Parts: sequence; structure tokens; C-alpha cells
Amino acid sequence: MFSVIACIRDDHDWRLVLVAAVVCLAGCVATMLLLLRAQRSEGNQRDLWVAASGVACGIGVWATHFIAMLAYDGGMTVSYGASGTALSIAVAVAAAWVAFTVGLGARSHYALASSGVILGVGIAAMHFTGMQALEMPGHIVYDTRFTAFAIVAGTLLASVALHAFHVLRNVRRLVVSTLLLVVAICVLHFTSMSGATLVPAPDIPATDVIHPAWLAGGVIAASTMLIILAFGAVFVDRHLTDLRGLANASLEGMAIVHEGRIIDANERFARLAGCKVPELVARDPADIFAFGKEGLEGHHRGDGPGEIDLVDVAGQSVPVEFTCRTIEYRGRECEVIFVRDLSARKEAERTIEHLAHHDALTDLPNRGFFDLRLGQAMAAAAAKGEHLAILCLDLDRFKAVNDIFGHGEGDRILKKVADILREAVGEGDTVARLGGDEFAILQVGGEQPEAARHLTDRILTFFAAEMDTNRDPTAVGVSIGAAIYPIDGDTADRLRNNADTALYRAKQSGKGIACFFDTEMDEAVRTRRQIENDLRHAVLRRQLFLEYQPIVDLRGDRVLGYEALLRWIHPERGLISPDVFIPIAEQSGSIIQIGEWVLEQACREAAKWNEPLPVSVNISPVQFLLPNLFDQIFGILRRTGLEPRRLELEITEAALLHNREDVLATLGRLRIHGVHIVMDDFGTGHSSLSNLQTFPFDKLKIDCSFTALIDKDPSAHAIVRAIIALGNSLNLPVVTEGVETERQRQILVEEGCLQVQGFLTGRPGVAPSTGQEEQAREWSTEALRADG
Repeated sequence: MFSVIACIRDDHDWRLVLVAAVVCLAGCVATMLLLLRAQRSEGNQRDLWVAASGVACGIGVWATHFIAMLAYDGGMTVSYGASGTALSIAVAVAAAWVAFTVGLGARSHYALASSGVILGVGIAAMHFTGMQALEMPGHIVYDTRFTAFAIVAGTLLASVALHAFHVLRNVRRLVVSTLLLVVAICVLHFTSMSGATLVPAPDIPATDVIHPAWLAGGVIAASTMLIILAFGAVFVDRHLTDLRGLANASLEGMAIVHEGRIIDANERFARLAGCKVPELVARDPADIFAFGKEGLEGHHRGDGPGEIDLVDVAGQSVPVEFTCRTIEYRGRECEVIFVRDLSARKEAERTIEHLAHHDALTDLPNRGFFDLRLGQAMAAAAAKGEHLAILCLDLDRFKAVNDIFGHGEGDRILKKVADILREAVGEGDTVARLGGDEFAILQVGGEQPEAARHLTDRILTFFAAEMDTNRDPTAVGVSIGAAIYPIDGDTADRLRNNADTALYRAKQSGKGIACFFDTEMDEAVRTRRQIENDLRHAVLRRQLFLEYQPIVDLRGDRVLGYEALLRWIHPERGLISPDVFIPIAEQSGSIIQIGEWVLEQACREAAKWNEPLPVSVNISPVQFLLPNLFDQIFGILRRTGLEPRRLELEITEAALLHNREDVLATLGRLRIHGVHIVMDDFGTGHSSLSNLQTFPFDKLKIDCSFTALIDKDPSAHAIVRAIIALGNSLNLPVVTEGVETERQRQILVEEGCLQVQGFLTGRPGVAPSTGQEEQAREWSTEALRADG
């Protein structure tokens, strides 16, 4: 260390040493600034900045070396060879460039530190190459220890300097890395110089030399100019890059046009055009934009942004928002084009529009789109004098499949149905899902109604092939209703309603078929729907009432109880038969409300009777779908105060066809609590002896259809005899309904039936609690006249 200090103190001009230090510091600062800029760049720009930092570093190191050499006084006259001096510059620049390229090109955290070894070796190579450029009457002898220490120390310090540049941030990064690089250069140079000795040799000639004075001036001028230029490049590029970076960061593409040619553009515009910025220069905007006849000037005159297609190099059209303004650019009046990519927005708009007009599950058109398409097709058909058909479809068994197998399986079935319908229809037809399991088809073209019949047959055939319940328990059927324009309706609403009416008839006729609309069907369905609608409000409008028909014991002609019979007086249609409105109530679901009302009214009436006679109330199979039917019945009994043993619930065997276990469980609970259960209409419908074996009914009732033929038809007589015998053998009381003649009464007595109900023993009348039997008879007579 003392040798180095002594060398600087005794053998160097301190003024030039100070100049060398300043030059070294400035060169290192410029190097780090350029290296920082290179690290933040990419692609070709990074390569250019790496080269610039290599030149700045090489020149700085070279200038420091030769200014320090000029400050050195070795005791003899020294000059410098031109070729050796030039070679030392090349070595310094090349070594720095290679080191920075390797350091910034690798991904390792220690890449820059490792490249410091290359830089340190390069500085040493430049030092010894410059030493060889000395022209003097003698030669140089190196101390091996000093030389080795100088190379190792300089290399390590250069590595530490570049590692500090990588790991530190902000101002510390620049200050620490710069000072370490300055120390590395100075340590290597002055340590090496302290171990060098000039040995005189007068016989060595000097050729092609540069005078030290000229070299000093040239070195100082060149290094100063290069360093100033480096600082200037960093400063100017910093500001220009900020502006370009701002332009490149914009979501909008920008292109500058002068005299009909693009002279500059940002990266966003280049990406939209599918090329690089240099490839855009000198191109005509008309080659990129679909301006049409109006050209750029026409779009330039627009007050606000417009939409236009940009055609990329691959020939693909890109929808963009286009704006053009006039600006001054580089001292010239130019047009700047701003474009914003609308591809994502257009795609989103298409998606939203599609979702607005299509069903999300099946991707079929929805009700709104179908109505729009129907209106358009009807207008076109009216103009051409053509016919078209509309088909309404409803899936059979779908609700059961959805309830049993779950909504996921139901969704799968709906998508499968959509695929079947797509395959069945023609190219110009429209298939839509209206909601739930309702579908519709608009058929255009073809001779009607033959084309519609062919289509319905095709659909039913496809369903039969794809939806086989024998192989697939989730399979569903389809019912179809069809209407023809303009025969069955000249408006969209009328046509849809009539097709829906035909669908209703198809489902009523057994399902799995196709029905075409006719006028008679329209009238029947309209009447039924009007009754259905009025029936929903009959309870609140007090149009329903109960009549009570006695059940009589033939042995003593005494009343054993009463059956509550529901009646409905319509304000316009008069008295409507229960055979008409009860099935409608069951199918529409209004029987739930009506059945509860009937049960409460009957129990409330029976609670008023002086004699504790039972009251019979019919319970619909639909009511057994209620999970709380037991609670509902006993809630009514508590409210009315009627004892459970006085309530007889009459059910048909149809109630046991669905949810049999649940129905039997409900009946069992009712019977345990004292309610009597009566099998009504035994021998009709789905009668089965197993039902009598499964559940201990309290009474059997023979349907009036057998009673009406008992004295005329031997088969009916035999059936009645068998039922009576069956009841007697099971110790079940048997009641025969519909007894109207003395002959019927006599036959029943002979067969052993002692309980009857019918006009012979008592017509339905007002509540027994009123005691007005004559009024009851008159009321019943008027009701029968209104009904008949």
C-alpha cells in the first residue's frame, strides 16, 4: 500500500492525477446511467443501450489510464505508439460491451457480478495493452506480486460494483456502484504502476509516435466530449422515452400522418395492424383503414369519434373507434389518428345480444326472439300470400323426472330435447324454448297444413327413437299443438293462443300426440278455461255451498248420517254440475283450497246437530299431495269442535295410485285418531282387492252406475251382489249410492245391503241444522231444473 501511495506521491503529477480521477468518475457515472437505461429496455433498444454503456465505460477507463500515464514520470522521455494506443481503446470498449451483454442477458441473480470478472480482466488487458504502447529508450519490468494483486483486486472490485448495481435501489444504487467501479479502475492502474520499473535501453528506436502533449489534449478532449454526449443521450432519451413510453402505455393506438403517409406510430397501433412500427412508416392510411369513398379527409371532418374497420397485415378486419385531429409534429402540420380496439366490446355486445334473445341452458331462441321472428314471418307471409305454421310443444312426464332425478338430470333432458328438435326442423324453421318444458316451432315455407303434419310426425318419430322409457327411466314424451296462419289466426296472439289450445287438447287426449286447431276445439277450451278461472275465485265470491244427503238404514228407515255434497252456482251459467267442475278443479289445483273449505263447512255444520250423526266428506286424490293434510284436517276439527269419530272421509282408489306409502301412512294416522275412512265408488276405476287387504277401511260404497242398472243388467246385479258379499265377509258396512226406485231398494234388501243413499230415501238439501226440509226439497228441485 505504501508503495502505491509513494508511487502516486513521488512519480506522478498530482494535477493530472486529479484530472484522471475526475474523468474516471464521470465515465463511471455515465456508464451506470446508460447501464440502468439498458436494464429497463427490451429487444433492440436494450442492445443499443448496452453498446452505448460499453463505449462510455471503455472510453472512461482508457482516458483514465492515459491521463494517469501522462502524469507518470519514470525518469526518461516517453512517447506513445499510435497503433498500440488505438488497440487499447478497442480492448477497453470490447471488454466492457461483452461484460454488460453477458450480465444483462443472463437470468441469474449473480450474472452481473460474474460479468464483473470479464470487466476486470478487460480493464487489466486494456492497461497492459496501453503500457505496451509506450515508446521510450528502454523497456518495462513488472513486479509479479504487484501485478497479480492489481489484477485480482481490480477484478473483485469490478464484480462487487456490478453486484451492488443489481441489488441496490434508488440513489444508493448509482452512488455505490459508481464509486466501487472508480476504485476498481484506480486500484488496478496505480497498484500495477507501483510495481512497474522503466529500464533504460538506448538502442531501442521509437517509430510512429504521438507526442505526449498532443495525446494529453486529445485524450482529455475526447473523453470529455464522449462523457458529455453520454450524459446528454441519457438526459434526452429520458425525456423522449417518457413521452414515447406514455404513448405506448396508452390503450389507444396512435399514428402520425404527413402528406398522406404514416411517419410515426406507437406500439399499440402497430399491434393492431399486425406488424412493427418501422413497417408502418411511409404506408398510406388507406391501405390500413376501410375509409370508403370519403377517405381520411371525410373522417377527419367528423366532430366526434366514429367506428371503422382496420385491416391488419393478415387481411383480418378489426373494428376500431376512429378519431383524427390536426397537430404540429416536428415543426410540420400533421394528422394524428387515434384508434381504440372495439373487438372485446363488440364481442361482449354480441354475447349480451345473444343472451338476451336465447335461452341460457339450451341456446335456443327465447320467447322474445320467437315473438320477433313470428311477427317478421307473418308480415312476409302476408305480403307473398303464403301460409306458415306454429307448433307449441309440452314435455310429458318432465315434472316427474325433474322431481325424482333432480334438476341436473332435468337440465340434461331439456338440452337433449333441444337437440332433437334442431335435427327435426327444416333449415328455415325456428325452434324456441318459451320456458320450463315449453317449446315452440315456427315453420315457414311448404304447403300447409301438410308440411306441419309431416313435421309433427317427424318430431314424434324422433322422440320415439331417442326417448324410450323402457330403456331410459328419465325419458320424456312430447305433446304438440299446431295452428296455421292465416287460417287459424291472422295475428300473432291469436295464432299462439290457438296453437296452445290445440296443445291442451293433445294433452287431454292422452298425451304423446299432435293436434291441429279447429273452431269447435276453441270453443270447448275457452269454456273450460273460463270455468277454471272463475272456479279459482268461487270461494271468495261465496258461490259455493253444501247440500246434505242422508244415508238411511233400510231396517228402520232411520238416518245414519249425511254426506256433504258440493254445489256451485255460477252468476252467468247457473248451477254447474260437480261432474263438470270437480275434474277442472283437480287439474288446475284449485281443489286444494276448495277441499279445505268444504271440510271446514261440513264439520262446522255437523257440530250443530242435536244428534251426534257422522258427516261424510269427499277427499280428492290431489289433496293427498299435501304433506300437511293430517295437520290440516285435525286443525279443522279443533276449530269446529267436531269429534273425530263423527267425521267420515270418502276416498277413491285413485288416491292410492301415487305416493301409495305416504297416503296409507296419512290414512293410518287419521284412523288411529278416530276418523273413519270410507272406500268410495268401489268397483269402478282402479279397484283392487289388495287395497282392502292393505288398509282396514271402515265402510264400502257402491257406485251409483251399478245401482242404475241393477234391475236391467244381470252383470251389474252380479257385481253389486259380489261387493255386498265381500263387505259382509270382511265385516264392512256397505252403502249403495243412487237408489231411486222401489225395485232397486227391494233387490238391495234381498242381497243383504241395509244402508242406501239416493233420491228414494232423501234428496240433497240444505243443512240439517236448519230443520227446513220442505225448503230443502224446493231448492233441490230448482237446482235440478237449472242443471237440466
